Amino acid sequence: MDLTSMLIKASDKDLLDGRLLFAIPKKGRLHDKCLELLSGADIQFRRPNRLDVCLVMNHPIAIVFLPAADIPSFVGNGDVDLGITGHDVILEAEMQDQVTEIHRLGFGKCALQVQTPEHGPFHSVEDLAGKRVVTSFDVIAGAYFAKIDERLNLTGDNKTKIQYVGGSVEAACALGLADGIESGDTMRAVGLHAIATVLQTEAVLIKSNVPHRAHYAPLIDLIASRIAGVVAADKYVVCEYNIRRQSISQATAITPGRRAPTISPLEEEGWVAISSMVEKKNIANTMDQLVKIGAEDILVFNMDNCRV
Repeated sequence: MDLTSMLIKASDKDLLDGRLLFAIPKKGRLHDKCLELLSGADIQFRRPNRLDVCLVMNHPIAIVFLPAADIPSFVGNGDVDLGITGHDVILEAEMQDQVTEIHRLGFGKCALQVQTPEHGPFHSVEDLAGKRVVTSFDVIAGAYFAKIDERLNLTGDNKTKIQYVGGSVEAACALGLADGIESGDTMRAVGLHAIATVLQTEAVLIKSNVPHRAHYAPLIDLIASRIAGVVAADKYVVCEYNIRRQSISQATAITPGRRAPTISPLEEEGWVAISSMVEKKNIANTMDQLVKIGAEDILVFNMDNCRV
């Protein structure tokens, strides 16, 4: 059974003919950010009665709402053309060879960590080798500890035991069900601490490596470009200021921009105006450095969108 027949009535299948299918998480921590991202990319749709398929009004696209864990498989198998999910979800679904990560999106960031009781005997992952580890990420954890077992020459029953737990992972150590856990959640409140970071992850835009509808490639490129613009606009601000001409080299070292700053002469002799994109997280320190070299009239502008 294909995706179309799973999600809509047979009489409505023709509504999806000629439309690119774009999957986003139907709920969870990524859902709301995905809606903001699509709005910023001017992908207009309404979702009446929380339907699982919505038609985009200004592009030949249908938005498909799926569990985040299912999106890598649907995209990787070519049933869906584009998708947004977590980098960790792709690895856990073992679909990294079937999909291409087009862009990292800058939200949904977290660390997948190995955690143990704070006052317990395990202080490194090598201490856990051969013990019991419970996790909701048994594929990633299995691959991680398999390398450690191999390095320590652990074989057979001496290998690390990985046990899948769908929820209440943090309770496993307290109940004596495990010596350590692998989790993406903060566990300090239940007396656990991280002894290793397995993976840094975030939301990613993906496409299939075996697309069933190759003629959508130009539309995929267009949507990917728009989304990259929204992500960049959220990451950067535009910084403009005036400075004496003899200080240009110092100024451009502080604000080099993504490619190069824009430098324009002012009516007042010996002065120029400089405009540059600066990472939002660094803008306060950047302004302080500009003041120290004599910059004046420093202005900072947020961007709603851009193309980079």
